[in-house]
Amino acid sequence: MDYQKLSGKELTQIKTLGQLKASGYQPKSIKEELRDNLILKIKRKENVFEGIWGYEDTVIPDIERAILSRHNINLLGLRGQAKTRIARLMTQLLDEYVPVVYGSELNDDPMNPLSSFGKRMVEERGDDMPIFWMHRDERYTEKLATPDVSVADLIGDVDPIKAATMRLSYNDERVIHYGLVPRSNRCIFVINELPDLQARIQVALFNILQEGDIQIRGFKLRLPLDIQFVFTANPEDYTNRGSIVTPLKDRIESQIITHYPKSIAIGRRITAQEANLGGKPVENIHVPELMKDLIEQIAIEARGSEYVDEKSGVSARLTISAYENLISAAERRLYLNGESNTVVRIADLIGVIPAITGKVELVYEGEQEGAGLVAYNLIGKAIRTQFVNYFPSPEQKKKDKSGNPYVIPLAWFGEGHELDILASQPDKVYKSLLHSVPGLEEVVTQMVKNLPEKEKEFFMEFALHGLAEYSQLSKKMLDTGLQFKDLFSSMFDMGGDEDLEEDDL
Repeated sequence: MDYQKLSGKELTQIKTLGQLKASGYQPKSIKEELRDNLILKIKRKENVFEGIWGYEDTVIPDIERAILSRHNINLLGLRGQAKTRIARLMTQLLDEYVPVVYGSELNDDPMNPLSSFGKRMVEERGDDMPIFWMHRDERYTEKLATPDVSVADLIGDVDPIKAATMRLSYNDERVIHYGLVPRSNRCIFVINELPDLQARIQVALFNILQEGDIQIRGFKLRLPLDIQFVFTANPEDYTNRGSIVTPLKDRIESQIITHYPKSIAIGRRITAQEANLGGKPVENIHVPELMKDLIEQIAIEARGSEYVDEKSGVSARLTISAYENLISAAERRLYLNGESNTVVRIADLIGVIPAITGKVELVYEGEQEGAGLVAYNLIGKAIRTQFVNYFPSPEQKKKDKSGNPYVIPLAWFGEGHELDILASQPDKVYKSLLHSVPGLEEVVTQMVKNLPEKEKEFFMEFALHGLAEYSQLSKKMLDTGLQFKDLFSSMFDMGGDEDLEEDDL
């Protein structure tokens, strides 16, 4: 019988130590297990970390090298960079099933038991000792580091109730109640946000990582635990939460730095994968490709904003939540107006402000301006950045001898006309208002290549927003939408709502 060729179903039919020996099973450490399975996947050109985008040439090769080197790993990066997801996906590199001594707290290997219980079972029962099979999904333990985590939680402590119930001396090893780390023997053990763990608790991990023994209330146990450690951490200078103590950092062999998506295309792929749109009428809501780019551009602008704390970072969850809110804004409009189909609008971006304000940490100047205003201006900057990808810069066209294509719509606003674009307007009213602006449709049809008919009004509205961001028009936020009017006349309008423009910052 060749153990390596047995299927999961065939393995689970093996019930005793004697049958396990007959199958040709040989003990293997978890690091060897990860290494061997990774080698197979690399040779087969299989994707090891399914659903992780943007790390193909940076983070993932580093992780694979660390696994091949049998290293414990620290994933260092700002929030929302898929650190925990990567750790969870490592279980896919484990064997489907591994044998365990039946009833063992420490997941003892039947051929190489660690605990006194496991050794006693082998001695007493021999080849008749019962075993059970642990699936790879059960071999993952995750602990969020918080200030209240104790040594007893992680390593273990003496259990006086067990000692009294079993009438055991405190010198007996059986009175120990093992913590999460020993119970994760032969598993992947993850500690999230390692700097949050108190320094004295981090010290308790030294011997486990290096010497392979643990100390509990005077017991000095030689337990060469078989664990793949994965730690996650934000950069140590992030706020005042703490840091990784130097001797512990020295014992973690590979520290791998993660990063945010390096392109809008990668960001869009992550957002599309992670956005929870279940139950929404997405087939009735058309989202132009430009709008998907704008959502990602907002996060890019936030990461470079002087009002956002760069040490805190801007999580990928911002774009995911923003996209969900965007679809919900269009969905709400469908229900309000009894319509069957709609196209998202630039005005719908007002609905993503709550998704932005909760995901960015502001510096002092940003707090003074207010989270809502900062979020609104980040949207404006995203529009400004993307505008020149579709339309010529208004600033350059004013000096261009070939003529300014925006002169007719701008002149219309200069005559005192105003335009209110509301997020809840029926599509018929929305389209009628945009087509009432002379020359606006011509600008869009001439400048936007391969313009789909159903996106015409979307780009007409986008053109107005772009002109406002380049200070050619005034844009004012209303309670339920936006108002566009001539820039100069708005300077003399002292009533109404205050303009929320990028220049105000």
